[in-house]
Order: sequence, then structure tokens, then C-alpha cells
Amino acid sequence: MIKIVTIIGARPQIIKAAALSRAIRKHFSDSITEIVVHTGQHYDDNMSQVFFDELNIPQPDYNLKVGSLNHGKQTAKMIEGIEDILLSEKPDYIVLYGDTNSTLAGAIAASKIHVPIVHIEAGLRSFNKTMPEEINRICCDHCSTMLFSPTTTGYNNLVREGFNPNNQKKFTIDNPGIYHCGDVMYDNSKYFSIIAEQKSEIMKRENLVGKSFILCTIHRDSNTDNKMRLVSIIIALLKLSQHETIVLPLHPRTEKSLKTNLNKELYDKFYSCDNIKIIPPASFLDMINLEKSAAMIMTDSGGVQKEAYFFNKPCIIMRSETEWKEIVETGSAVIVDANKDRIISAYHEYNENPPKHFPSIFGDGHAAEFICNEMIINSLS
Repeated sequence: MIKIVTIIGARPQIIKAAALSRAIRKHFSDSITEIVVHTGQHYDDNMSQVFFDELNIPQPDYNLKVGSLNHGKQTAKMIEGIEDILLSEKPDYIVLYGDTNSTLAGAIAASKIHVPIVHIEAGLRSFNKTMPEEINRICCDHCSTMLFSPTTTGYNNLVREGFNPNNQKKFTIDNPGIYHCGDVMYDNSKYFSIIAEQKSEIMKRENLVGKSFILCTIHRDSNTDNKMRLVSIIIALLKLSQHETIVLPLHPRTEKSLKTNLNKELYDKFYSCDNIKIIPPASFLDMINLEKSAAMIMTDSGGVQKEAYFFNKPCIIMRSETEWKEIVETGSAVIVDANKDRIISAYHEYNENPPKHFPSIFGDGHAAEFICNEMIINSLS
């Protein structure tokens, strides 16, 4: 029996962790014990607790309740709390997801006291080090013992950075193992899409008809906190609303920024637009239903980009780069930054020529099982 400590802190990590917890419960309950630690990086009932309840994720064994602070203070408090837990629990591995401050804190705490790190979503690169997430993911990768990349591109990034693909078990921090394993979020999307059809009532509640609307999400601080970028996006949405209904689950950061960064005329025009349907943040199951039902998706979220691909939807990426370069290469997604003219042009292009081919690039839906099995094998080596 091996013991793992899973670190979660932000909403996407809670969802990703569901895949591993489910695999352990169904297939590895006699081989793996999981301790779940919530750092409290994002923690409130709307943004965190609802996901534990809705997705049947094990409740955290620990909650550090760090909360929203500046990067340094937040990360420091997490390091302190995670280190105490690792010293107490003495796990065989710490499992880290993605690229948040919780990820970075877990990597620093574990590497300093020699707890092997398993990094899920390893190798992703935007090649933009002004993004805090880029620093976090690079640091975590280079502290890790086992690195699981969801894509071939991610795997190749690791090789280019000096990771040896020919390393043999037993893997250690100085002899790390790298894998292309598929995406745990693809596991989740396959599993929860069936449940969403049964449980989600958002289409009925919001009076929506399938394939009759664009789904839009805006939450990244590079867009919400930059007045010029946010104004450009809002002007584009108002223009597109002349042709389409736009459904916008409004992130709290975005709601606050709209009040701050839009002048009164634009703000009133946006909120009074009949074809822009502003709704509260959607639960994961509701979000899946919206994604499956939309005609097109516009987003600055990395996760939503992938989910658009999972459900065969064209995606307009309102960022200057993406970690998921494969979906752009297939032609099913396009990077438009926050440029209103490029956003509008991309809409017209996809409306007239929607993508027809979505090659299988995110695995077979069993990535979590593969990861669990490899942790066990490495421990026995």
C-alpha cells in the first residue's frame, strides 16, 4: 500500500483531482491511500465546495485556509502548511496538478524534505514567463520525480529542457521519469458528460436551445485587469450579439473589473443587451452542458479550450498564446488575443466554415488509471 498526498487549491485542480480519486476508488483501493489537502487558495461555496458535492470528490483531509493574498505571502503560507502535513503523513508521493501557487508551494515544500513529486499536466509551456503560471509549472517540473504530460507537445518540451526519455525506474528527482499519458480532464469529460445530461438543468433554467448560442468565459487577470483589453473584448461581444446570443457565466473578478474598467455608457450598453445573457458562475456539470450545447466557444481559460475540443466545438482563444498548441494546429481553435477585429473575424470564419475534424490527441480516457499504476510500479522498483 502506498500513500499519496494530493494538493488542490483552485477550482480546476479540484475537478482534475476527481479523476485520480475516482480511479483509486474503483481500481486501486487496495493499493493506494489518498490524503487530500486543500490549500484554500480559492475557497468558497460557489467556487469550491459545490464541486466536492457535485462531483463526489472526497472531502479534504486538511484545509490550510490560506485564502487570497499576494503571491509571496500566499505561497509562503502554503509551503509552511504543506511541509507540516508531509512531515506528519510521511507519504510515498505528493501529487500536484497544473500551475497554480498551490502547485509551486507543494513542489518547494516536498523537494526540500525529499518527498517524491508526481506532476500531472507536466511539460505545458506558453513560452511567456510574464505569466505566473509559466514560472510555477517550470519550477514544479524541475523538482519532480514522475512527470505526466497530457500531450505529445508537452512531452517533447520536457525532452528539450533536458529530461532524459530513456531514464529507467526507479525514478527519483535526479533520475526523473517522463510520460505522455493523455489528459485526466478528458477522463472527466467522458465520465461526467453522461451525468451532466441527467442532472444539469441549466439549459431549461436559462431558456437555451442547443447550438443557438456562443458560450463565452473571461476570467484571466491579463484581460480583466487591463482596461484596454477588457474594453476591446466587450466591444467585440456587443458586435457579435447582433448576430448571436452570447451566454457569459460571469467570474467574480470579471464582474468587479467591468464596473471599474468600462465607462458608464459601455457598461450600461453591455448589461442592457438582450442577446448577452449574463449568468452566475456555472457548476462543472452545468458548464459541460453549456459546452456540449453551444455552437461556438470563446474563452481565455486553458481548461475551457480543451473542453471545447473534447466536445467538437470551434474555439476562439482570447489570449496571446496557448499551452494547448495541438488544438490550434488542428484548425479547431484560433488565437485572437484581445483584438476585437480578430475576434469578430474568427467568429465569421468559424460560422461559415466550422471545423469538421477533431483528431484524438488527449488520450483514451484512462489517463488517471495509467498514472496510478505507474506510481505503484515505481514504488515496487
